[in-house]
Amino acid sequence: MLSCLSEKHSMWRRSENGYLILLLSHLAVYCLLFTCSAACSNGNCQLLESCASAADCGPGLYCGNCPELGKSQPFCIRGQTIEPTSIISGLPFNKYSWLVTHNAFSIVNAPLLTGPQRITFYNQEDTVTNQLRNGVRGLMLDMYDFENDIWLCHSFRGQCYNFTAFEPAVNTLKEVEAFLSANPTEIVTIIIEDYVHSPKGLTRVFADAGLDKYWFPVSKMPRKGDDWPTVNDMVKKNYRLLVFTSDSSKEAAEGIAYQWRYMVENEPGDPGVAPGSCSSRKESKPLNSRSASLFLMNYFPTVAVQNGACKEHSTQLFDTAAACYKAAGNMMPNYVAVNFYMRSDGGGVFDVLDQMNGRTLCGCPTVTACQAGVHFGVCKNITAANAAPTATNTGGMFSGSVQLTGHASAIHFSSVLYLFSLSSVIILFPL
Repeated sequence: MLSCLSEKHSMWRRSENGYLILLLSHLAVYCLLFTCSAACSNGNCQLLESCASAADCGPGLYCGNCPELGKSQPFCIRGQTIEPTSIISGLPFNKYSWLVTHNAFSIVNAPLLTGPQRITFYNQEDTVTNQLRNGVRGLMLDMYDFENDIWLCHSFRGQCYNFTAFEPAVNTLKEVEAFLSANPTEIVTIIIEDYVHSPKGLTRVFADAGLDKYWFPVSKMPRKGDDWPTVNDMVKKNYRLLVFTSDSSKEAAEGIAYQWRYMVENEPGDPGVAPGSCSSRKESKPLNSRSASLFLMNYFPTVAVQNGACKEHSTQLFDTAAACYKAAGNMMPNYVAVNFYMRSDGGGVFDVLDQMNGRTLCGCPTVTACQAGVHFGVCKNITAANAAPTATNTGGMFSGSVQLTGHASAIHFSSVLYLFSLSSVIILFPL
């Protein structure tokens, strides 16, 4: 009996060891596949390292993923720019490259202020205030006459409706004023798709927001492709707001610069994201024209898809930036306009801007390799860990994981099609 029990005990132990080995092997495979490592947490995770929550990633990073590129497990992704003027200052404004948000006001889950369900496309995920804190320095805004006021709408046929309206323009402009007031060395550009016909309507709304005191006078803008004043001079004179309109009549009527007199621009929408392509917009002068000293590079598809933005902001963005640089006769874009600016497979639009500014400002692969007071082309050695914003630039850290926001692609397309069918024509929302 005892020998039988002893044999059963030995068999049980062998079986237990087998189960233990099997369990450990499964755990090891799980860890390899799903990176169940405790290597970093509590704000110590660096760029591309695995994370479980936004709090795990360091300053300027957030916890996201990119399933469209097969990267389903969360990892730390860049969410802030590196301010180029903090490294190389004192150059003309047109020597720098800046991040622009396309339809900056068209925000997922924006409050409904006009009653009915909004029926339109969305382009961004966080407030204009947070965009500015994260390093966005250009805002594309569509302005319309609506309800005896000036509103921001993502609409069609040059008319704002209660189902395409977002908010009175003064609300967003007050966010810009608050940012400029709190950050006295920053410069912001506003590019208006202009459907305002009320006399002096734009003049009034900018004054009501308190932005007229920052206005860069159109009379002082270079008209023949000359350099702009230095960023230091612009800050000293408080010319820290550049405003451009798509309506040529506003320059004489209200002193608002007609956009295509001062900048060249590539095609927006799907043509602007075609691989290896960069052709001028029909309203713009040729990209290689030297009669305008600013260059706006549009990089967003005709129909914004929130989940697809991380793929758009990967290698494809680098290739398009290179094509635009070549098409413009080796002129670097000053503005890069995108949808869902924070989404990428790692560095995204932030890395592209670093490279643009590095090449232009100091002849280095990235702006973080630039050094003030040395010859052009003399660069610091930079590691990947140094490529993200430093702890001193934490004011605009994104507060959560991007993929947890509402989905812009979840639009009621049946309602849109029904609405459009009422007029017996196919209508596309303007970009």
